[in-house]
Amino acid sequence: MTQEQKKWFFEPAHCKIGFAVSHFGITETEGHFRQFDGSVEAQADDFSDAQVTMHIDVSSVDTLDKQRDGHLLSADFFHAEKHPTMTFVSTGMRPMATNTYKMDGTLTLLGISKPVELDVEFRGIVPKDPFGNTKAGFKATGTINRKDWGMTWNNILDFGGLAVGEEVKINCQIELLKQ
Repeated sequence: MTQEQKKWFFEPAHCKIGFAVSHFGITETEGHFRQFDGSVEAQADDFSDAQVTMHIDVSSVDTLDKQRDGHLLSADFFHAEKHPTMTFVSTGMRPMATNTYKMDGTLTLLGISKPVELDVEFRGIVPKDPFGNTKAGFKATGTINRKDWGMTWNNILDFGGLAVGEEVKINCQIELLKQ
């Protein structure tokens, strides 16, 4: 008997698609995206065979600074007018230890698709929340180099450091709703 493919959807009110980038080499600037959707299909109860798809509206970037957000939307970074959506599609899950995986996938940003690897922690399933829904939770983290997607804007500071780091730390908290 084969297991049934289960379909899950991101619960935006309980998810955070976040990132952090070095600023002046002395601190990190954090941000997140307010608008996104995603789905997961899996047969295995531990999500070891999960297939993930996520779409992010880059114009929803929020770093708690409107001027910085405006710069991020410009051609120097996300070029939101020409490339309004960032997409991630998983290509495989590799078990590492109990409830932890390496998730391989393709990130498409600025019209450029590149492979990425994320560390995923499966945090469990709530079989029935107060509203009768089945939920699952995950944390996904990783690091990418923004220059790999053509985001090369920067300022070299008087002391030789960079205004904006090249490495972007990804930190996502994901709550899924089973359909």
